[in-house]
Amino acid sequence: MDRSTKHIFILVSFLLCAAYSMPAFTQESYITITGKIKDTETGKALPYVNVSVSASQISTVSNADGRFTLKVNQKPSNLVFTHVGYRSRHYVLGEDLSNLSISMQPSTVILSEVVVNSGNPLEIIKAAIAKIPTNYSSKPELFKGFYRETTQRGRRYIYVAEAVVSMYKTSYASDVQFDRISIDKARRLISTRQSDTLGAKMQGGPVLPIYIDFVKNRTDLLNEEELLNYQLRMEIPTTFDNRPQIVIGFAPSRRAPYALYEGKVYIDRETLSFTRLEFKLDLSDRILATQRMLISKPAGVKFKPKEMSFIVSYKTEDGITRLNYVRSVSRFTCDWKWRLFYSPYTVVGEMVVTDCLPPDQVHPIKGKQSFDNRSSLYDKVELFDTTDFWGKDNIIEPTESLENAIDKLKEMLR
Repeated sequence: MDRSTKHIFILVSFLLCAAYSMPAFTQESYITITGKIKDTETGKALPYVNVSVSASQISTVSNADGRFTLKVNQKPSNLVFTHVGYRSRHYVLGEDLSNLSISMQPSTVILSEVVVNSGNPLEIIKAAIAKIPTNYSSKPELFKGFYRETTQRGRRYIYVAEAVVSMYKTSYASDVQFDRISIDKARRLISTRQSDTLGAKMQGGPVLPIYIDFVKNRTDLLNEEELLNYQLRMEIPTTFDNRPQIVIGFAPSRRAPYALYEGKVYIDRETLSFTRLEFKLDLSDRILATQRMLISKPAGVKFKPKEMSFIVSYKTEDGITRLNYVRSVSRFTCDWKWRLFYSPYTVVGEMVVTDCLPPDQVHPIKGKQSFDNRSSLYDKVELFDTTDFWGKDNIIEPTESLENAIDKLKEMLR
């Protein structure tokens, strides 16, 4: 797959549209568990902590305020909380399942782990790549997930879209082109102010988890040819899920005809499984960065890239490592010839895998059902304020600022 075709797009098109009617929902029976996660030492909220039901594939992540909501068919005995740089927390559930207060202790890297700094980072990554067929699924799998994308103009939200998705992934020995995502249900809110109008196609969207899974889609980074474009360095080790992690930093070492990345890759020291990637687009060449971020824009608009960053996190269960959470952040400004001031925008997309279906329920997602890079979640329209829209589906809790923004956008539509 060449670089032009593997781009994935999010249509950020803020135009007033007619609301579609909502289907009726049946009452579903489920248990809801809520809480907030914080750092034991500082008391600060911990964002993007993985929250899962012990010995199951059911999970979610905490939001930027450290809050989480988890929905299950029956009460579990305990929950597991994992976060990079923190000790895993196994929390035994009592009778009260609301507003739990969860504290997590930062982990301490023991001195003996520093010996990895003397290793060759390129050889470690090569060894981890060679272990991908062993560490990741060798069979097709079907996942449930929750996706959200937002756009802010300055600090003000002007667009919110959410969806429950199904994601079909083939074996990690297969090509990513056969992976598919479908939208089970979705809703969105949009600003009706004329000044908020902007049409642009950018990298992102619900298919992001397929193409940004660099462990499987190794075209952009994790292959020997591409790694030659980077300078690799050993970073301070850390832990994840109580397991020592090798941390390797990377940054461009030469110019390429396309924009490169800089960031860190986390590798389980024992299994050599990739557990996390944190990276951002190199903006040293603004023209190449713009080509990577922007596909099209309205005439008369000058686009200036400010940031494009990603987090890709994996979770290991029963010896198999699977994609768990992805997050993308794009920041840019747009200057209009006919406007006095430029407008700063922030587009955020994130998806968490909330469940992995058993093998007897795994099936491919047909082409007509799949969401592709020519589609926009914007077109999957539903009324936003329907009571209990998500039902028993697990979601990422909206932050306090996003909740306020949703209320304001609803007022604009009345």
